Amino acid sequence: MADQHPVLFLTHRGERHQQAALGAAPAELVVTMRRSPTREEVLALIHSAEFLVTERTGDIDAGIIAAGKKLRLIQRLGSRTYDIDLGAARCAGVPVCYLPVRGCINVAEHMLLQMLALSKRLREQMDLVSAGDDWGRPRLCDEDTFAYNWTARRNVRSLWGSTVGILGFGEIGAELARLLKPFGCRILYTKRTRLPEAAEAEYGVQFSTNAEIAASSDSVCMLLPYFEETRQSLGGDFFSAMKPGAFFVSCGGSGVVDETALASACAVGHLGGAALDTFTNEPVTPDDPMVALARDPRSNVVLTPHTAAGAEAANRIERQEDYDNLLRALRGEPLVGRVA
Repeated sequence: MADQHPVLFLTHRGERHQQAALGAAPAELVVTMRRSPTREEVLALIHSAEFLVTERTGDIDAGIIAAGKKLRLIQRLGSRTYDIDLGAARCAGVPVCYLPVRGCINVAEHMLLQMLALSKRLREQMDLVSAGDDWGRPRLCDEDTFAYNWTARRNVRSLWGSTVGILGFGEIGAELARLLKPFGCRILYTKRTRLPEAAEAEYGVQFSTNAEIAASSDSVCMLLPYFEETRQSLGGDFFSAMKPGAFFVSCGGSGVVDETALASACAVGHLGGAALDTFTNEPVTPDDPMVALARDPRSNVVLTPHTAAGAEAANRIERQEDYDNLLRALRGEPLVGRVA
């Protein structure tokens, strides 16, 4: 039997994602997985591990690195490494690598799509063009002959230079902040634990409260995970506090948003539009108030069937790359994404 190598895998994610990651582990790796462990738990387990895989959970400080006497690699799943003591890792001779998470990047792209679709009133404009109404006599176009805005649209806006608020700044929030940089946006964020100053500068974000985000943001991006304390936590009070005409977009946890309250805020014109990828009930029910509102393209509501991360998520095949660098280390090959 080939040698097996112990791996300590730290994650904050739920059972479905844990099982996908465990199922993807190569046979030569023996994985011990812990969800949101305390520092003391990590210290008790790290001494026998050859590899440490961390998935968006907790600081990896000098004490933990020192306790990992057998460590050959620290692999961060995700692009954020500010909570790993890179100096201590270098001193200990332990390489540190990061691996951008495809699913998180997909969700960030989807959220950018949501904001752009609402800003440009995409569904309304597509409906108007495809309806075939008589907008006047068409003429063959050249560089001086064309019918700009022939449907006389108003309130078509730009994402450029706007204020974007991110509720829940995790891995997806970091990827979204990167995507927004070329748009020159002012980015506000909330997080249970504030980012280090250097990380805020790297992402170009400003720590704010929920109230500040509601009052100031042209687009509010909901990326809060589902916990009992976040269940239906965004309701009428939050939406009424939002800036008039602002957009609300959500790719966060299913069940966090009160869709009845959101539909009401859109229907009365307080909000300029909304886009949801996750819902309180999934598959979404036909009588969901957001579904009823979305039947009218002029409502500026965009709904997608929980596909922001791609056609598949929490997939065993997708999770195989979590271990690619560990296998490279075992084979003596160059590591990918190395930062220390």
